[in-house]
Amino acid sequence: MATLAEALKQQNDAARGAIPAETLAVMDAATEALERSGLVERSLAVGADAPDFSLPDALGSKVTLSELLAEGPVVLSFYRGGWCPYCSIQLRTLQARLTDLAAAGGRLVAVSPQTPDSSLSTAEKLELAFPVLSDAGNAVARRYGLVFTLADELRPVYAGWGLDLPAANGDETFELPLPATFVIGADGKVAWRFADADYTKRAEPDDVIAALRAL
Repeated sequence: MATLAEALKQQNDAARGAIPAETLAVMDAATEALERSGLVERSLAVGADAPDFSLPDALGSKVTLSELLAEGPVVLSFYRGGWCPYCSIQLRTLQARLTDLAAAGGRLVAVSPQTPDSSLSTAEKLELAFPVLSDAGNAVARRYGLVFTLADELRPVYAGWGLDLPAANGDETFELPLPATFVIGADGKVAWRFADADYTKRAEPDDVIAALRAL
């Protein structure tokens, strides 16, 4: 079975082969600027108390972190949205490893700034059996130190691909979370985390499972 990293690289290689060089230059410059911003280093660190939250799932039911933690460790995965092919690959892979995550003691929830309707579309399209939560205005992602604003230069690029972020997120901010995954122990502290300014890179499920087993 291919690793998540291998599947993401295959997607990225195919995508870059179809994108004009001048557009790639704009995209790469935005990623490099985000890397230089230090946002990853400022995001919630291992050992920190994980901020509690209560967010609606795709059907509108509230999911509360502290209630989940009362039953054991939580894997909290922030993604940009169902419109992002890298996010879709990650979510499909997490779904495929859901039994393994549970066997290691973890309960998985995924969070994006999408509206509940958009989250429902994502959950149905990808046949996800774990909660997909809507973080309006990136309120929770902000508390985890993950929020950035999409570069002005990238907005027409996204629009040209038919990606309407204001419609997907229900606001005009063009804010997104860094792709990030936190393993939170039953004590409410971050035991392990992954965050990257490069949206083509995601936490490997095997590493998440190893972190759960180490608790």
